[in-house]
Amino acid sequence: MAIFKARRQGKKPSGGKYKVYRKKRRSELGSLPTEPKIGPTQKKKKRVRGGKGYTTIIRTDVANLLIDGKYKKSKIKFVRENPANRHYVRMNVLTKGAIIETEDGFARITNRPARDGFVNAVLIKK
Repeated sequence: MAIFKARRQGKKPSGGKYKVYRKKRRSELGSLPTEPKIGPTQKKKKRVRGGKGYTTIIRTDVANLLIDGKYKKSKIKFVRENPANRHYVRMNVLTKGAIIETEDGFARITNRPARDGFVNAVLIKK
C-alpha cells in the first residue's frame, strides 16, 4: 500500500469533509522510514518528491571515524545507546546521535546515515 502526502487533512469548520478535487500524483508519494542496521554494506537509490534522488543505506558495518582531526575507516561492532528510541539499541539501528562501539572505542554518529548513505562518527574520550 502506498503512502500519499498531499491529501487535505482534517475537516471543514462545519464538520463536513473536503471535496477531492483531483487524482493522486506520483510526486505526492511518501515512504516508510529507512532504518539502517549493522551488516555488510548495502545501498539503495530513492526517488523523492520533484523527481530528485538520494542514496540511502540499508546496512553497513563501516564508519568514518574522526580521531584527532583525521578520518579513519573503522568497523562497527554494535549500538551501545540510542537517544532516538530505546528499542533501536537491541535492533542495532544507526541514527544520528547514537553511541556505537567500534574497533577503536566508543563513538557518536554525527550525520544521518539513512539520508547520506554512509556513517560519520566522532570518537568519545574516555
